[in-house]
Amino acid sequence: MANERDDVIVLVNENGEEESFRHLDTIEMNDNKYVVLSPLSQYDDGGENDEVEDIVILKLQQGDDGEDTLVVVEEDDEIEAVFEEFRSRVEDEYDFLEDLEEEDSEEIE
Repeated sequence: MANERDDVIVLVNENGEEESFRHLDTIEMNDNKYVVLSPLSQYDDGGENDEVEDIVILKLQQGDDGEDTLVVVEEDDEIEAVFEEFRSRVEDEYDFLEDLEEEDSEEIE
């Protein structure tokens, strides 16, 4: 029997396939709730390693039926604000790569 984890969320992607994610944080900002997830597929050890390469930020919304639903955040500014809040909360736990786009644009100028 596989070990069950409380921090794993299984979502269905646009192709109808299930994907497992590690729940990293839930953030409340501007009267909204966001979940910060990391694909379990990036962990060689089943999610025990704290090296996070990719994260996914989804907004928690309540549907017409009263059920909570995770939706894609469309606005870049909104995603950046949530990511910065997440980053400030966990900067002691994770190493973050600097924004490569900013570094690349500085080298081109």
